[in-house]
Amino acid sequence: MSKRIQAAFDRLKQQQRKALIPFITAGDPTPAATVPLLHALVEAGADVLELGVPFSDPMADGPTIQRASERALRLGVSLRSVLAMVAEFRKQDTITPVVLMGYGNPIEAMGWDVFAKRCAEVGVDGVLTVDFPPEESHDAFEHLQRHNIAPIFLLAPTTNEARIEQVAKLARGYVYYVSLKGVTGSGSIDLSAIEEKMPQLRKHIALPIGVGFGIRDAATAKAVAKLCDGVVVGSRIVQEIEDSGVQNVVENVGKLVKELRQAIDKA
Repeated sequence: MSKRIQAAFDRLKQQQRKALIPFITAGDPTPAATVPLLHALVEAGADVLELGVPFSDPMADGPTIQRASERALRLGVSLRSVLAMVAEFRKQDTITPVVLMGYGNPIEAMGWDVFAKRCAEVGVDGVLTVDFPPEESHDAFEHLQRHNIAPIFLLAPTTNEARIEQVAKLARGYVYYVSLKGVTGSGSIDLSAIEEKMPQLRKHIALPIGVGFGIRDAATAKAVAKLCDGVVVGSRIVQEIEDSGVQNVVENVGKLVKELRQAIDKA
């Protein structure tokens, strides 16, 4: 397991606080803005960073994150570009965990062995591959484990007991619970459904559990934080990036994430 991820959650547990895990798409709104945005997220109170690898055919991303990927791809952002951005980020920040989130095709094209080795070199701590379920992740898992990169898996409201047990055995770092049926940014979050599902997850999963999809504001972030170990916010932040000009995007995103941090700390 990544030492940085474990250290982050251990520190939060000691402080009796919950993790804030923001997501942005690498290369959006411009490649040059990504590293400053990552630093702004940390300054605003992020505990773990999820960095999206742009992909042309996403299956879990709603329209907001799809548009972000399209903007980044038009600017030539690739998996190699994203890894270079992490390397640049690590020149100033050697503490905050970075998790790459994306799809299998770019990694397959690079080769899992090369990818895992490069992740270790630049300072990636975890990898969440949306379209690699646990049944198909064994080879990838071995490459990641060899380089101490945490494989992170998604669980959903429809996940059955057997799948939860399987993910519990393979996952490292933390588990990402998708709070609603559908893609990112869709629907309204059902807090009672999360509360009802959590005991089933806790029965098998010893790792921290982060909850995401559908968290649109500080009030919802606070409510979700009471039910889990970490709050993942993606579409709302990406929408802020889309709505902001390049000149003020870092400031605007920092302000939004600071509001989310303050709300979560009140949970």
